[in-house]
Amino acid sequence: MFSNTLVTTDDLAAHLGDPDWLVFDCRFTLSDTAAGRLAYDKAHIPGAHYVHLDNDLCAPIGPATGRHPLPDPAVFTERLCRWGVGMDKQIVVYDDSFGSIACRLWWMLRWVGHPAVALLDGGYPKWAREKRPLDTAIPDTVDAACAGQAEPSRIATADDVLLASRTGNTLVFDARPDRRFTGEHDPVDRVPGHVPGALNVQFEDNLDLGGTFLPPAELREHYLALMQGRPAGQIIHMCGSGVTACHNVLAMEIAGLPGSRLYPGSWSEWITDPARPIATGE
Repeated sequence: MFSNTLVTTDDLAAHLGDPDWLVFDCRFTLSDTAAGRLAYDKAHIPGAHYVHLDNDLCAPIGPATGRHPLPDPAVFTERLCRWGVGMDKQIVVYDDSFGSIACRLWWMLRWVGHPAVALLDGGYPKWAREKRPLDTAIPDTVDAACAGQAEPSRIATADDVLLASRTGNTLVFDARPDRRFTGEHDPVDRVPGHVPGALNVQFEDNLDLGGTFLPPAELREHYLALMQGRPAGQIIHMCGSGVTACHNVLAMEIAGLPGSRLYPGSWSEWITDPARPIATGE
């Protein structure tokens, strides 16, 4: 049975070598963009292909974009075909940072309509901690016949966020750490602060102490309280550059609350226009 939210390490272990399952290693570090590939080369889950956030999941940065702009969906779909991502494949994505990077690929596959993509719950650390198989071999890729149709309803624009900020009808959830959200300290973006009216919903709150997602009922209670009676369609997720915010989109889907949107440009795009309002503090 296919999954489009999470798979466990037991699930994946049972399907190692299954030609209907494809695994992607998304390990990446903002401060050292080569580190993920080096870690992959040293050891990875058998059969996993490496995906680089900057090179494979983003378009070139422009003067009015965020740090990780979405690629053209046709370009991304062509890349998926080269990776062998047929529509009949179960895709599993993982990283070593609680899913904060791999969720971007999860979201992008959902964006172009792939029916079965799931995050490995607990990721590489849990897999390695359980002494499961590791490999250094680079798997071959086989082109697949695949199709993709981007779903615009999954995306919010800067104008959507501005309207949400002004009216409060739609809520904006910002997944960044609290000190970046308040503007107290931001080592990444040149302008500190947040969108006025946004709520700080840190993605780490989706996880238990072991780094796996909380049970669906707990996530549902958590998000329903934050949503203040609004439907999921009136929630927009953002972060620094449209990556870690995908974690909150996934958490809401696990909670049975699908339909929220991602602002892909996020804070790093928002601050490219000085006319957009900025708040600091809580």
